[in-house]
Amino acid sequence: MFQIFSRGPHGTERSPWQVTRSVWYAMFMREAISRTMTDRMGWFWMIAEPMIFTLIMVGIRGFIRGDRLIVGAEFIPWMIVGLMGFFVVREGMTRGLGAIEANQALFAYRQVQPVDSVLVRNFLEVMLRTLIFLLFIVGAMMLGMDLTPDKALYAMWDWFALWCLGLGLGLVVSVAGSLVPEVGKIVRMINMPLLILSGVIFPLNNLPHWLLEYVMYNPILHGLELLRASFFEGYKVVHGTSALYYWWWALGTMALGLLMHMRFRDRLKAK
Repeated sequence: MFQIFSRGPHGTERSPWQVTRSVWYAMFMREAISRTMTDRMGWFWMIAEPMIFTLIMVGIRGFIRGDRLIVGAEFIPWMIVGLMGFFVVREGMTRGLGAIEANQALFAYRQVQPVDSVLVRNFLEVMLRTLIFLLFIVGAMMLGMDLTPDKALYAMWDWFALWCLGLGLGLVVSVAGSLVPEVGKIVRMINMPLLILSGVIFPLNNLPHWLLEYVMYNPILHGLELLRASFFEGYKVVHGTSALYYWWWALGTMALGLLMHMRFRDRLKAK
């Protein structure tokens, strides 16, 4: 399965990029088969998880009327967009935790590096999440609900930006979690608090100013607000939302994660 040797089938030398591309393709196919075929319910749960969560929150909305707190957007589409965006970041971060251990046997090939496993796994995850999001958009249209983005190009850019943050966090925690197992437990514990503090379920505009100042340190909140602004033209983002702050976090985590992989490459391979 792995055509990753430095020479091609006819004995010709291959460039480093050709070798890397072969590694990524082989690992991508391996991850895709493992992710979608080994579990008979894998596809079902990828679609059912956000759907069930949305239905639960719609039921809760009947009691608290959260849609009255949102200006310029319907509550259900607003929450679906937030959920899809949050899942991209969350899965990018959590999938990075087990990427190195799951591909440990492949590091016997000198062409395969630990960072490759994280990059490939995150790329596969964003492909699956994008497909699921498109299915939600089509399903919403069939139900007469407007879930199409008002600014499609901006929406695609903001979706890519959320993936970049998930990738950066995944690179960092993949190294930290491999070297210090307790990191994985902490990352899984903070998923639910992050869901709430990122404004996925309820709008944060009505929070007291002193509390909102601290919540705005969360970069995921900025990414989700920018994504929602791309989908709903009249939506009023939380005061203080900044694309620059968000990209500092996304690029900073990616740079830090790559540096950590370079620094601890040998230790990761030897685990």
